[in-house]
Amino acid sequence: MRCKSGWSWRLGVALLVVLGGGSAAAHDMWIEPVAYMPEPGKVVGLRLRVGQDFLGDPIVRDPSLFEKFIIADKNGVKNVVGRELADPAGLIRPVDDGLLVIGYQSKPNPVVLPPAKFNQYLSEEGLDAVARLRAKRGDTEKEARELFVRCAKSLMLVGAPAATQRDRTLGLPLELTSEQNPYLMAAGGELAFTLVYQNQPLPGALVVAVSQRHPSARISARTDKSGRVRLRLGEAGPWLIKGVHMIPAPAGSDAEWASFWASLTFELPAVASK
Repeated sequence: MRCKSGWSWRLGVALLVVLGGGSAAAHDMWIEPVAYMPEPGKVVGLRLRVGQDFLGDPIVRDPSLFEKFIIADKNGVKNVVGRELADPAGLIRPVDDGLLVIGYQSKPNPVVLPPAKFNQYLSEEGLDAVARLRAKRGDTEKEARELFVRCAKSLMLVGAPAATQRDRTLGLPLELTSEQNPYLMAAGGELAFTLVYQNQPLPGALVVAVSQRHPSARISARTDKSGRVRLRLGEAGPWLIKGVHMIPAPAGSDAEWASFWASLTFELPAVASK
């Protein structure tokens, strides 16, 4: 795989080397708070991770690599602060009780993938329409030039959960939103999620749930015509929900495809709150 030169792109290459050694699922990127349910007034690190099976390598804070890194709470939306080139990439100090919504959007990153690896990840991520189009064009055995954007969210809880606390959209190009407060749920409960692309429901997309405790036991389903999907999450602990959307790349971008990788992390309690 080949990336452009420059400091930002060198960091991208370092991360993509990790991806090159495993399956295409290594494209996954997520936000992993040091604590999903921190105490009020405590500083909490927000780690950015890239990898597979909910095991990842750190992405350090580099403002040249992201469009936004924000936190939304009942008081509004503000930027996440942090130390440059540090891991954790973000630091927050929540004071008020409530559900915190963290969002991260990367800038577009270029990559060139050999045909076998590109075809593999099209299959793994449920991008059947792209695979069919490549076959129709006679491109199946050709390398693919791609621009990818990471759209990560995380839900954290300060204090006791309440039904009035809601996830919210943050304006990411591809965005997963939980329709319920997961901290009011429990292991074995069914959660509904909505996937939108450019603020419009995305039907037919594969959405996958990965438990950090047992990442090989994945749960998946495709979104309906309203962009909704329901997943029954069978155990407590941190969860990663993810989905991918791919379109032809914009003209003049020196790429054939543009992909958007959405993720949502949270911790599911063992017992539902009363």
